[in-house]
Amino acid sequence: MTTKTFVKPLSAMEARFEAQKIAFGPVVFQCVRIARQWGVLARLDQAAAGCSIAELAQQLQRSEYALSVLLETCLSAGVVSLDDDRYRIEKTGQLLLHDELTRVNLEFVQEICYAGMADLEAALIEARPAGLHHLGPWPTVYPGLRDLPAAAKRAWFDFDHHYSDSAFAMALPHVFAKRPARLMDIGANTGKWARHCLEYDASVHLTLVDLPEQIGVARANLQDHAPRVDYCEVDVLDAATPFPGGQDAIWMSQFLSCFSTATMATILRRAAASLNPDGRVFVLDTFWDRQRFDIAAYCIINTSPYFTAIANGVSKMYRAQEYIELATAAGLRLVDIRDDIGLSHSLLSFTRA
Repeated sequence: MTTKTFVKPLSAMEARFEAQKIAFGPVVFQCVRIARQWGVLARLDQAAAGCSIAELAQQLQRSEYALSVLLETCLSAGVVSLDDDRYRIEKTGQLLLHDELTRVNLEFVQEICYAGMADLEAALIEARPAGLHHLGPWPTVYPGLRDLPAAAKRAWFDFDHHYSDSAFAMALPHVFAKRPARLMDIGANTGKWARHCLEYDASVHLTLVDLPEQIGVARANLQDHAPRVDYCEVDVLDAATPFPGGQDAIWMSQFLSCFSTATMATILRRAAASLNPDGRVFVLDTFWDRQRFDIAAYCIINTSPYFTAIANGVSKMYRAQEYIELATAAGLRLVDIRDDIGLSHSLLSFTRA
């Protein structure tokens, strides 16, 4: 894989226009979001002949002033077009309405990231999630996930699951190729991956490792599989706490990116120590340097400021090589890497060195 550059030749005038798009980016985001939320884009999507401002005002019970403000910004962003005083939706507007990736990203930015990004500079300087106070009083976002405001909780889990769920079905045959009897899921979250495993192999026994708050959610979701599941409530930030041993396979999905490289190193060392001699560690994550398409790399890179300002202040979206180097230092050896798993994931497989 080659490093993404995103750089395309531009004239001086084109470059200046791109700079203005960045300067007004937050304004455009909010106008487009509200136009979508108010049903303006949906109404235009249904109107083959387009709509005038007056027609929209009557249909949506909004003022012509408010609609003109929103639609003129949408026009500048290529979301709609204007011809003979009638607005029509464009392809970008249709994607904002109908594309699931766009919906998930937009709502995540609005509900989780937007307010807290005002504190990004403080987070970068102080290495703490300075913007998290807009959502709740927790030291990091993770113990507060179940207590997030309803819209924020829905947006966070939709974002998390949209990316991870797309990869699960493709990852299962790789994880179970050697028929592991005992599998440990570190960072089990809601237990969704664990359920996939329990239903894929009727003999596998799982150990779920996570914070007490998340273990409580996973336990409730997996009650029908209780005899084949153990739970380990642990703060993985505590480097002195070992993970349960005797594991044939260890799974971490979109997990290590939640931590600093120093903490990642301790997690990988403890994972290596928990692994049976012929066992494997599987790491599923989205690496921006292993994407075939710029759109995927762009989304992944721009998730990093969320980790800085909101999640914990010290982590980001990493390159695959950074994981590999940390795993090697922890006593693991890379034996396989599979790209194009699900939406944009790579699956790294390690054995003990």
